[in-house]
Amino acid sequence: MKLIKNLVFLVVMSFSFFSNAETNPSFKVDVVGNGDPILLFPGFACTGDVWNEVVEDLSKTNECHIFTFAGFGDVAPIEKPWLPKVKEGVASYISNEHLEEATIIGHSLGGSLGLWLASDEDAKFKKVIVIDALPSIGALMMPNFKSENVKYDNPYNKQSLEMNAEAFGAMATQMASGMTSKEDKQVLIKDWILKADRETYVYGYTDLMKLDLRETIASIKAPVSILAATEPYGEENVKKNFDAQYTNLDNYTIKYAKGSAHFIMYDQPEWLLSSIKAELK
Repeated sequence: MKLIKNLVFLVVMSFSFFSNAETNPSFKVDVVGNGDPILLFPGFACTGDVWNEVVEDLSKTNECHIFTFAGFGDVAPIEKPWLPKVKEGVASYISNEHLEEATIIGHSLGGSLGLWLASDEDAKFKKVIVIDALPSIGALMMPNFKSENVKYDNPYNKQSLEMNAEAFGAMATQMASGMTSKEDKQVLIKDWILKADRETYVYGYTDLMKLDLRETIASIKAPVSILAATEPYGEENVKKNFDAQYTNLDNYTIKYAKGSAHFIMYDQPEWLLSSIKAELK
């Protein structure tokens, strides 16, 4: 009888695990530590490993939920529209795990996702810490930007999808070289790009380009702390861009990591960690 009960228990647990995986196909999440919860969202194409050094410290005092999104790392891809489905999946996870009052820490894409979640009418997050992210990447890159003009079917996407491995590798190398001054981390970023599902990389970035939260952020009730890199554009230009994009957000502070490129956690890890810990207090 005991054997039968054990077998039934294992079957139930296996089914529960399978159901959870099916319910949240848009991400994988690892939970480490104890204390007030923190949701850590990585940047585009990155895995949750981008937070390793940060989590090593924060997990001593906080429960860290570390995400890797669909199509990146070893997480299977999902159908487009990728970013809206990621947002929906994360929102469901937050509700199911009762994390409505957690702190969000997001880098790049992860920062934009954090702003989007915090813009929801019923959002109750304790704080949002945005690391080198903007409400609208498209507006930064395109004059007279309009979200509806960004299409999946365009020449750049077609070229990116058709690139052979050598050409795509060269592109990944070039992109990674501008994101951090640390050569070993450039290799890591390149490897993440190469491992990404190609369609997710192409169409998912299109989703990010379409996202325009410049007006939406006016509804954010949680305090927002922005930690911005100054390179390669220089502090004056970065301040101009951030001030323009965050003009509709009332409750925010901003600090600049002088001399750091986009991956502040690699170029200035001590500065980033101390800044995050100060904000969590």
